[in-house]
Amino acid sequence: MAFHLKSITGHKARAGLAALALALSSTVALAADKLQYFTWSGYELPDFNKSFLAAHPDGVEATIFGDDDDAFTKVKAGFRPDIAHPCYDKVARWNKEGLLQPIDTKRIKNWDSIFPVFKNLPDLQAGDGKVWMVPWDWGNTSILYRTDLVKNPEASWNLLWDKQYAGRMATIDAVHDTPIVAALLAGVNPFDMTPDQMDKVAAKLREQRPLLSSYTTDMTSVEQALASGQLVAAMTWNASATSLKKQGVPVEFMKPKEGMLTWACGFVMLKDAKNVDLAYDFINSRLDADSGKFLIQSYGYGSSLSTAFAGVSKDELDKLQLPSDPEVMLKSTIFTGPMKQNDDVAKMFEKVKAGG
Repeated sequence: MAFHLKSITGHKARAGLAALALALSSTVALAADKLQYFTWSGYELPDFNKSFLAAHPDGVEATIFGDDDDAFTKVKAGFRPDIAHPCYDKVARWNKEGLLQPIDTKRIKNWDSIFPVFKNLPDLQAGDGKVWMVPWDWGNTSILYRTDLVKNPEASWNLLWDKQYAGRMATIDAVHDTPIVAALLAGVNPFDMTPDQMDKVAAKLREQRPLLSSYTTDMTSVEQALASGQLVAAMTWNASATSLKKQGVPVEFMKPKEGMLTWACGFVMLKDAKNVDLAYDFINSRLDADSGKFLIQSYGYGSSLSTAFAGVSKDELDKLQLPSDPEVMLKSTIFTGPMKQNDDVAKMFEKVKAGG
């Protein structure tokens, strides 16, 4: 906001400056009263927090991150939102850096409706009825492929290493996605690697690199490339499959024999949050059953709430490849937990991508 003062003298100048100071202080107060939310692209939609906006019109300002590694780096460097939206596998890392404050579950009105498999995750527990993250969304990472261009492929992550599709495949540019899959194919535990095992994973990633058109987290571009046929297969999340099927594009979201990756994400409150009461209002709004239902139906992601699933028909859930109980899904998928060597794997992945 810019203010321009022209030829104001004496009493008028003092009055003008007083008014200016009042305007500036009001602007600062308004900014301080607006919840600062740091999240993934697509999660800032007002449909997810209607009751919050009814009580606090224009009460939230969202800032978008590329992925939660990017978010961690920015927060560690000094960016201070009130609430952020990382995934479970990163929470211990945020907590270790002293970035978080515990969230009191007594102030979370629908806490009891969250599936136990999520609310009881070990790295979330802060003691005394408090948690470091309130789970909100979960979903799967797998291969989305064009069924008319890739005929009857083996149900395996190896498709993204298939030389016949060189230059027409893409993968996710994130340490908790592509390196995990490479580890699975190399016969290595993705979440706890020795140096020798990490070398095996690096070799697997180098084998894949010349076959890819890109490493990316831009799912909009990936979806467009799949729709046009420029790509025939890509690592994506559920939402891309849901979006392209709605457009009539012939795609299938694979169930690899090695297992899809299943992730869970949610809300953390930053240690220096200035709007704590607003933060609780926001989280409670996001835990309305209608919010979770909108998440399921719009993106094909799972809600952490059993009450949200109750509002979606079995036929619709079957089309989205979502069970009404996430524990059913987790029996056949790989749950993305914390990686003990996260930083070392990240450095290795960057080196491989750069040609090393």
